[in-house]
Amino acid sequence: MNVKVVSRILEANDRIAGENAGILRQKGIYSINLMGAPGAGKTSILERLIPALNGKRKTGVIEGDIAGTEDAERINSLGVPVVQINTGGACHLDANMIREVLPELPLDGIDILIIENVGNLVCPAEFDVGEDMKAMVLSVAEGHDKPLKYPLMFQKSSALIINKIDLLPHVGADLARIRKDALALNPRLKIFEVSSRTGEGFDSLTEWLSGLR
Repeated sequence: MNVKVVSRILEANDRIAGENAGILRQKGIYSINLMGAPGAGKTSILERLIPALNGKRKTGVIEGDIAGTEDAERINSLGVPVVQINTGGACHLDANMIREVLPELPLDGIDILIIENVGNLVCPAEFDVGEDMKAMVLSVAEGHDKPLKYPLMFQKSSALIINKIDLLPHVGADLARIRKDALALNPRLKIFEVSSRTGEGFDSLTEWLSGLR
């Protein structure tokens, strides 16, 4: 019975995700589901990327958190459209949540939509929300064992942004092992190594994002 219930939930989510994708495609919007653990630096990365994309892509953001509006306020200060979703305890965004807030965004004035999911290394990878691609952020401070401990997120993602590389001398993470294990799980994974504090590595990430259509 529980298997049947879960199957119905996933089927309903996938149906709504398809509807969301249709709306975004009709508007010419490329959408990215940005995932990662709490503290990986997802919002800090957006604070670097959005100004760098200014003039190249018109960006909109959906912020997902269990509670609070701090991340949305940080993005709002950059002068781009942003909507906050508070899940009230749910560990991920789902397609219905995205459907509810799409009308609040000026879709005709956006060509790339970044959906920052709730901080979690498990649940967000299981639920499509209508995105064109999934990307994930992994901080080196989380350690080099995460690809093997949380394989689904690496398998589902098209891009891996390894953040906080400025901390490598202090945290002992093995960057080569992260790359090796991540690519073993997903050979097509595009990997970027960045520091949201210093800005290192953002030129190549910005160039790649600018070309997504």
